[in-house]
Amino acid sequence: MKKIALLGASGSIGRQTIDVISQHPDLFELVSFGVGTRVEYARELLRIFEVPLIAVQKEEDALELMKEYPDKTILYGEEGLLAIAKSEYDVLVNALVGFAGFLPTYAAVESGHDVALANKESLVCGGELINRSLALHGKSLIPIDSEHSAIFQCLQGNRMRQVKRLIVTASGGSFRNKTREELSYVTVEEALAHPNWSMGAKITIDSATMMNKGFEVTEAHWLFGVPYEQIDVLMHPESIVHSMVEYIDQSVMAQMGTPDMRLPIQYALSWPDRLELNEPSLDLANIGTLHFSAPDLNRFPLLGLAYEAGKKGGNLGAVMNAANEVANLAFRNHELPFPGIEEIVIGAVQNAPYWELNSVEDLFKANAWGDEYARKQLRKLS
Repeated sequence: MKKIALLGASGSIGRQTIDVISQHPDLFELVSFGVGTRVEYARELLRIFEVPLIAVQKEEDALELMKEYPDKTILYGEEGLLAIAKSEYDVLVNALVGFAGFLPTYAAVESGHDVALANKESLVCGGELINRSLALHGKSLIPIDSEHSAIFQCLQGNRMRQVKRLIVTASGGSFRNKTREELSYVTVEEALAHPNWSMGAKITIDSATMMNKGFEVTEAHWLFGVPYEQIDVLMHPESIVHSMVEYIDQSVMAQMGTPDMRLPIQYALSWPDRLELNEPSLDLANIGTLHFSAPDLNRFPLLGLAYEAGKKGGNLGAVMNAANEVANLAFRNHELPFPGIEEIVIGAVQNAPYWELNSVEDLFKANAWGDEYARKQLRKLS
């Protein structure tokens, strides 16, 4: 029985993680979770699972739940997340969104735990710090993102020194067929209508700007220790080939599946084993044709920016992410046109003073700089 701690339980990845745990009650036990502000979902989970430790975002919600569940330990805020990350379990599933996921990932590794990672910002912002901690404590990051899970699966039984390149596939998001001129007039509702995947709002917008794919390139660099020059992105609108690995003998191994996150979630929890999954099988005969093309970095400048920031390293990943979080939210709040996201994020990276990340304090300083830069630009626009 593998004991699972789950952060971000009420989000898209979190709910699908609950589905996986529920399908295999003899193998996985949920022992703690965090739900943010979705307190009713916490009550729903507590009706299903005997969980002794939970965390919510607000103190008032925690106090209310304490009255209802006096036998539970109910915490709140960032301290609640960190308490779960440092508690007793076998694997932490970090499904938090944004920079808020970094400290729980770091705390979990520092306290001697493996992490099944769906929070790509942990590595985009602080990959150097986390990898240093992983090496020190002998722990593992197991990827949940479908692209990195695909690479992870394609690497099984092979030697890293024989890898020629990683090929990360990209759907292109909601606006993959629109010109740059057309992007000035798109709406939030159009942006949130991803053609293939069901995801949270922020990541769906990041998919439309291809910022998300840029983050995934950085994540692949830190997860697999491959230079940026050996990580390529390939446009693949069907989202059937989740990613590929090319070896020095020119063999290319691909992992395919339906656009459903339950498979990579389950593999992260069951690895090195595979378990049955109660989902529809992939029907290639019905799909018929798969398409691939090179990305246009003029059309998707944030993808190119991520390569640039990743190669320079230091604080730039955290600056880029912080500016993107502000700009992404501003677009969702109808405060910024879609192309404004790119303008703010590119400006942040190009104008940021550079420093190395030697500590968590350095990382938080970089996050604060990117956040403030983006907010200043928004104030100018308003």
